[in-house]
Amino acid sequence: MPGERIEYTGRPRPTDLPARPDALLPLLSADEEVVAFFAGVADLDATDPADQELVDGVRLASGARLEQFARAGSGDAFCFVGEGGEERPVVYVSLDGEAGLLALGLPELVRLCLVAPWWRDAHGRTAEECLSVADEYREDLPDFDLRRDLAARALGLDPAGLPSEAVVLARLVELSRGPVATSCIVMGYEGDPFNPLFGAAPNRP
Repeated sequence: MPGERIEYTGRPRPTDLPARPDALLPLLSADEEVVAFFAGVADLDATDPADQELVDGVRLASGARLEQFARAGSGDAFCFVGEGGEERPVVYVSLDGEAGLLALGLPELVRLCLVAPWWRDAHGRTAEECLSVADEYREDLPDFDLRRDLAARALGLDPAGLPSEAVVLARLVELSRGPVATSCIVMGYEGDPFNPLFGAAPNRP
């Protein structure tokens, strides 16, 4: 529902995200500190709405609407599922033929990108290997913490209140195995389903 906050298992319910719908996307496309982090660090660029258009024929198996709202530098797409606002599920569609559910709403995606912008490299890795990936990411971006904190505060978030890397990565796995994933299967223009981004969804055709 609009304004609903996502609850992470084992952690207090977040209270510092915007409570009204459609409060984050304008910031992702216009606020200087936010754009610097999300487009420059998290590889999520929402600054050019006219450029957000899926490849012809890419669609959801369910027939629900698939609306791109941001892109990665590679051309991969971040898409809302269904009708509504920022509370909608978010699916990532890769040009490599992979797709998967990332978040139940834009606020949850924002937390994922702030905490673990390297989430694409987490697939198939152990917790120890993920830690190594995170360390390498930080070595390449020595000002990562500063840029993240500036973006978080611009979004009205307390950086100290963000979930841990382990929590957000576990959430990705949880979503890929949950019931919403079965309604977010992406089909290619040739009619074949995309490969799962984070493991097979249950009851996949």
